Order: sequence, then C-alpha cells, then structure tokens
Amino acid sequence: MGKPIKSDLSVEMFGVTFANPVMGASGTVGYGIELAPHIDLNKIGAVVTKGLSIEPRQGNAPPRLFETASGLLNSIGVQNIGVRRFIEEVLPELAKYETRVIVNIYGESKQEYKRAAECFCGIAGVDALEVNLSCPNVDRGGLAFGTDPASIQAIVREVKDASQKPIIAKLTPNVTDIRPLARAAQDAGASAVSLINTLVGMAVDIRARKPFFRKIKAGLSGPAIKPVALRMVWEASRVLAIPLIGVGGIMTGQDAVEFIMAGARAVQVGTANFVDPAAMVAVVAGIETFMEENGIERIADIRGIIERSQYE
Repeated sequence: MGKPIKSDLSVEMFGVTFANPVMGASGTVGYGIELAPHIDLNKIGAVVTKGLSIEPRQGNAPPRLFETASGLLNSIGVQNIGVRRFIEEVLPELAKYETRVIVNIYGESKQEYKRAAECFCGIAGVDALEVNLSCPNVDRGGLAFGTDPASIQAIVREVKDASQKPIIAKLTPNVTDIRPLARAAQDAGASAVSLINTLVGMAVDIRARKPFFRKIKAGLSGPAIKPVALRMVWEASRVLAIPLIGVGGIMTGQDAVEFIMAGARAVQVGTANFVDPAAMVAVVAGIETFMEENGIERIADIRGIIERSQYE
C-alpha cells in the first residue's frame, strides 16, 4: 500500500487564505466567541457574526423559533449589540484565535449600510464584510434589497467604498432566478457571493387559530432547504467569476462536498450548530475523510467538478 496522502483543505478568497472551507453561518454562532467553550475555533475556516447594525436592536417579540419536520423557522429580527460594542468588546476576544473573522452587516436603508461599513474601515482583525441583502428596504415599502439588482449594486458599491474591506454579498433565495442578482453583485465589485439566505415560510398555531409568529412570516433553514441552495449555487457558478460560498442545510461533510462539487469555494454551516455545537468541526473532518479516502490532495481538485458544458 502507498503512503496515505495528507489532504490540503485550505482555500483562498479575495487575497485571504482560510485553513479550510468551513464557516459558521451568520445568526447561528452568535458573534463567534460564544462557541469557544465548545469547540476549538482554530479548527474552522471562519466565523461569520450575526448581523450587526449601527445601533443595537432588540429584535422581534417572542415566539422566535419553530421546529419543522426537517428544519427551523426563525423570526429573530436581527437582535444585536451594535457595531461599536462589537468592535470594542468582542473583536479583541476573537483576535486571540487564528480563525478568520467575517462580519455580517445589516441596514434598512443604503445610508445605514454605509454607516455600518464605515465603522470597520481600518479595523484590524476583520477579514471581510458579509452584507445581508435580504433586509427590508424601508425606502421602498419593505421590499427586500436582494430582490432588486439595482439595489444590490448600489449597496455593494457603497459598502465597498466605505469600508475598503472585501465584500461578500449574501443573497436571498426568494426570487425566480438567482443569476441576475449574483451578476449584479459581481458587477458592483463584490469579492464573493454567499447563497442562500433563508426561504420565507410560516407556521400556524392551530389551538390559537392564528399564525405562530407575530410577524406571520419567518425564515426557513436546515436540511429542508439544501436542494434549493445546491441548485442556486450551481446556477450562479455558471455565470460568476468571483468565489461562491454555499449555505443552506449543510449538516455533514458529504453535504459540504456536494456544494463544493457544484462550484462553491467555501461553505457555511448554520442550523446544524443548534443540533450540535461541534457540528462544524465534524463537517471539516468529514470533508478531510472523503478526500483522503478518494486520493484527493487539494480541495480545489473537486471544486466545480460537475462539468458545466455538459448541461448547457
């Protein structure tokens, strides 16, 4: 028997090297530091903070979570401590670890996004900003920014100019065709795209005979949305030159490998963290085991391996 290979899981995006392609999805790992008592943060590629706004937000009134047969509905309302407190209190703690830090930012107007991004200009220890484009645009009656290519372009440009950081555009799946939105983000200067965010769903309290959530609609995540996320990553990979980060229902190393084969440069693990705080470490191990068992030396060797031209 030959000597077993040691697989290289490292990935590079926008000039930053990540030890492996596994990240904690925004909204599922707090600000990242909350996971430190449960896992070695250095064993994952990056943490992505929960959405941060300029000012602290209390979020939605409970109830906020509803477990479905194969996923989770949430109506958190982007509760967060605000950008300034994060920079002063949390970022110094994250700096103790080698894992990369991606900050997710949120706004209800173009000006709010810009102001949030400006706060990170020149701030060390933040490797990129992920821009949540699934937020309601208060200037347009609540329509999500991410459903309109022109809005995506305007916000990505503002954030990029304001922060001077690599920008990851997080796109909504609640559209007919993801490709025009992905192209809009790329054309505006995004360094990468992450997809997908949650699907819009709802639940009913049959005893009370009313919607379970006060806001009626909520975001669906978990295994139920994986096939949709996988399809959208594959579609977007066919029209983009910038890296893709796959998100949606990733529970195992096999799930992650599927996204990578469909064209994702990296993946984010979300709902699985609620099932097992060590889920991301297990996903990393699962990817590594798959690669070593199949004689794959570099993760880049399987990225986008599904032959695109075959499906044109």
